[in-house]
Amino acid sequence: MAKTLKIASYNIHKGMSALNRRLVVHDVRKALEALEPDVVFLQEVQGSHERRAQQFTYWPESPQHEFLEHGDLKSVYGRNAVHKLGHHGNALLSRFPVVRWGNHDITLNRFEQRGLLHCVLDVPGWQQPLHAFCVHLNLLGRDRRKQLNKLVSQIHHEVPDDAPLVIAGDFNDWRREATHVLQHDVHVVEAFEALHGAPARSFPVKMPVLSLDRIYVRGFNIELANVLGGAPWTGLSDHAPLYTVLRKT
Repeated sequence: MAKTLKIASYNIHKGMSALNRRLVVHDVRKALEALEPDVVFLQEVQGSHERRAQQFTYWPESPQHEFLEHGDLKSVYGRNAVHKLGHHGNALLSRFPVVRWGNHDITLNRFEQRGLLHCVLDVPGWQQPLHAFCVHLNLLGRDRRKQLNKLVSQIHHEVPDDAPLVIAGDFNDWRREATHVLQHDVHVVEAFEALHGAPARSFPVKMPVLSLDRIYVRGFNIELANVLGGAPWTGLSDHAPLYTVLRKT
């Protein structure tokens, strides 16, 4: 029976360095392998990009969510943004079987195509499955508030009130509005905030000042919550990843 879960959340910036000069998805894969996570919530995952595939010699032949699979971690991909050169979206890597999943459109304008990736995971020995939502919200506050309401509605519709729940991703929430909404409406706590008193500063990665990324949980004790800085992370995405260890209550 799995008593603890190692969770990571990471906006990988489409597998490119912060200024889009270098292909770093190979290094992202190696860094994630070293964490030995059970579940990884990924944002800005490149499903395909014709121009970059021609530009970079070592561009993976498979979509990035499949390329980032390793060991017994398998992927689910929710395509959100589609353009003439390809598409990108959210993805989940899971050590546990995904018994069902859905990608829910929360797009509010044509410049920010967003989705909620909901996966239901069969964790050995648990009486109930784990519900995992991978999230990437808009830049404008009024849009984020609408998208948070859609997230809450989706959780009420699809997740039993007593089921274990993790919601993670890039909330673009530098105003820190999401925690109040989600605590009140779906009874989660933010992992880093619960242990350290405030959400993690995760952007920009080399000198983080904004709290954009979050991991919200329900049904767990939080044993560890870190924002991962330093090598190798500062040479990869423009975001720093979040990492937490949870123990099932």
